[in-house]
Amino acid sequence: MSRLAALTRAAAAHRLTVSGIVSVMPGDGLPPRIRSVVLLSPDEPAFWPHVTAQPEFGDGAPGPLDRWSRRVIGALACDLGGKAWFPFGGPPWRPFTAWALRSGQAFTSPVGLLVHATRGLFISWRGAIGLEEALSPTFTRTLAPALADSPAPGLADSPAPALADSPAPALADTPAPALADSPAPALADTPAQRPCDTCAAPCMAGCPVDAFAGGRYDVAACHAYLVTGPGADCLIGGCRVRRACPVGAGNRQAAQSAFHMKAFHPR
Repeated sequence: MSRLAALTRAAAAHRLTVSGIVSVMPGDGLPPRIRSVVLLSPDEPAFWPHVTAQPEFGDGAPGPLDRWSRRVIGALACDLGGKAWFPFGGPPWRPFTAWALRSGQAFTSPVGLLVHATRGLFISWRGAIGLEEALSPTFTRTLAPALADSPAPGLADSPAPALADSPAPALADTPAPALADSPAPALADTPAQRPCDTCAAPCMAGCPVDAFAGGRYDVAACHAYLVTGPGADCLIGGCRVRRACPVGAGNRQAAQSAFHMKAFHPR
């Protein structure tokens, strides 16, 4: 089994999926031995019930999701002789947005947020693993069942390009659920089509206060709306712009959106 196939299968045990692969470029600032970067995203809707049952969500310490990500993705990287990076905990900030765009699976949406070919505007990255192999810039098909944080732009599950669940030291490893001896999910060798090219762009009308008008994200307007009565819908169910995207609709659980919205807009 190839190292990529092993990573794909091991990640699936933690309800993570390979959402893109890129070749390393000089400007990425990675060690010379690393030649490819594999991006890992939540495999929704199975991800949230799985991750909230993990020890980090029951110990009362801050930043459970980021701590879980460090523990699990860090262990996956070590098992494969690779190196893990995260879209939180900087500086330095790793170029997750550039990696996502180079993967051929993520694109700039009409509202400026990144949109994924199968996960829509709810795409997020929990981490990335650098490998020594020179993998081709491979493009993932839908790996999930059905359709599919801080200054690092476009990575968090908040309405804005930005909040991460607070990082903290990693916990000790716990065993991952066993995987059946089955083939790894297939990878495609061509880039995905930008979903917005054939979409009526309901995201453009999704925000009640037009916080994405004019090509910029008005953070202040967003926060001001969230303290109003109608703003509770966004706090509980997630950003209405993201929810308006038809790609991957229904995969994101409301409880997960509420978790990220609380990080973005503490009450």
